[in-house]
Amino acid sequence: MINQSYIQAKKLLFKASSEKGFLASAENITNYKRVWARDGVICGLSALLDGDETLVKTFKNTLQTLANHQHELGHIPSNVFFKETNEVEVSFGGLAGRVDTISWFIIGVCNYCWIMNDDELLEKLLPNIEKGFKLLEAWEFNNNDLIYTPRSGNWADEYITEGHTFYDQVLRLWALRCVQRLKPSEKFQTKIDRITEKLNGNYRKTSYQTPFHPKAYNNLGDTSYWMASVNPSGYQTMFDAFANSIAQLLQLGDAVFQKSVTSYSEELRESLPLNLLPAFWKPIKKEDDDWKLLVNNCKYEFRNFPYEFHNGGTWQMVNGFYGMSLVSQNYIENPQSVLKAIQQLNAKENYGFYENFNTKTQKAIGVPQCTWSAAGELLLEQYINGKRLLV
Repeated sequence: MINQSYIQAKKLLFKASSEKGFLASAENITNYKRVWARDGVICGLSALLDGDETLVKTFKNTLQTLANHQHELGHIPSNVFFKETNEVEVSFGGLAGRVDTISWFIIGVCNYCWIMNDDELLEKLLPNIEKGFKLLEAWEFNNNDLIYTPRSGNWADEYITEGHTFYDQVLRLWALRCVQRLKPSEKFQTKIDRITEKLNGNYRKTSYQTPFHPKAYNNLGDTSYWMASVNPSGYQTMFDAFANSIAQLLQLGDAVFQKSVTSYSEELRESLPLNLLPAFWKPIKKEDDDWKLLVNNCKYEFRNFPYEFHNGGTWQMVNGFYGMSLVSQNYIENPQSVLKAIQQLNAKENYGFYENFNTKTQKAIGVPQCTWSAAGELLLEQYINGKRLLV
């Protein structure tokens, strides 16, 4: 029997649906009353697994909106805003352009076409997909199979990760694997194999013979999880829950290392009061060297206080993907525990579906009625019920 929490989460997606696609929040907050690429795709993936025809149609509209406003060079918009004057405002990022929107768009298109058996839409959007992949290849800069992401260039838009961020690599790998499943080609398979080798070799300590950054690699200690990024200055070694969860969904790495990632994640999750993973860990504090990078990285007001937002804050959406990764590894009780904790947070303040929570104080922060907070819950519930995405 579908529980009340699921009903409320689905109701929020209906409330935030527009003829142009999913909005980031049902609240009347200008910056969130837009069709966002990653928010819209994540909501759409949950709609696909739920199967509601109206929500699935909203997802198709989301994808078409993003495709219609793709930049001639291949960028997928960060968001598209339809004004009451019929003017359209397209954003490709704020202080830095967004790298991850292309991969999310491709993942969304492929999953929609696979689950809905819509070959016509796939053929229509293939040129958009190919243009996006071409730009991602250009963003390698050194033709080394790893995308270079500027600081603030992905979902962690006020955090300090930069360089060859693991999150953007696994997201691109997911996108490539999706297209390869639907439209197999030797070119894509070769790229998949090369990226997979680079990820396995560079983002954890092994006996890899040709590391990207030999000096930094030699100084890297044994790791229980994938490193957040490697850039010319070395490794950023914080735990990136979203990136590691996607890697687990893709079954990246050998079975022993996958087990290590899960063990670390579960120990961390169970040690915290919300019983969920923080976005990044550990939090950066005022006495840390990275604080100067963090405190000035905001366009308007500073939000990344320790244990909040990306700086150690807890996001239901991220934990939805983490729970899905546990299901994909055949865990039974653990994903149920994650789902229960997500439901408890989403239900706060009369089903407020807040954007994220302070991991230490357990206080709700960010935007209420946040659609991808609801989507994270729906995705995990459907994964537990046996539904699957194309990965």
